[in-house]
Amino acid sequence: MHKGEPMTAQPGTTGRTNQKLRTRNAILRAAVELMRSGQEVAMPEVARVALVSEATAYRYFPDLASLLQEAMSGEWPTPEQALAAVADSGDPVERVAAATEHLLRQVLDYQGATRAMIAATITRPANAVARPALRLGLIDHALAPLDDAPGAPGPEALAQLKRDLCVVISAEALFTLTDLCGLDPEAAIASAVHTATTLTRAALG
Repeated sequence: MHKGEPMTAQPGTTGRTNQKLRTRNAILRAAVELMRSGQEVAMPEVARVALVSEATAYRYFPDLASLLQEAMSGEWPTPEQALAAVADSGDPVERVAAATEHLLRQVLDYQGATRAMIAATITRPANAVARPALRLGLIDHALAPLDDAPGAPGPEALAQLKRDLCVVISAEALFTLTDLCGLDPEAAIASAVHTATTLTRAALG
């Protein structure tokens, strides 16, 4: 190449890059497909659906948590979208009930992926950042009317309420009620809503 001539891609480079992108997208689509089905999500099954080897899947995603993190992005509504039905309500109790029911129904719809994500991160706390932590945004949005409301709990009391609700508005709470307490999903959701609203009413005093 003479000095000043533009650099050109080596023959085959673009083709290899496009093939890698197609393979990566196929793996992501397979993960999303399995998530939406509610089935268990595991790397061997993702590879099978994507028509690649398991080793290939791991070359693009080092672990299941990183794959699920990317696959889940875009699958979940924003807090504003999730609570659209109570957008005009200034009642924190009503909004918390809506947030609890929304999250737990989402967990049921994506139960296989949710269980897989918990399993992939619970024994590796450093990987917990891969979890979407949707409850945090939902709780903040549900309690937003309290930010400037006269007579609302003080900052520390509000922070404590949010921590309390994090325990209840969670996949772990739902699975405790269904797996350990033997409740059917509807009864489990009703129980969690009852607990979340009771906590909220108590904090509002």
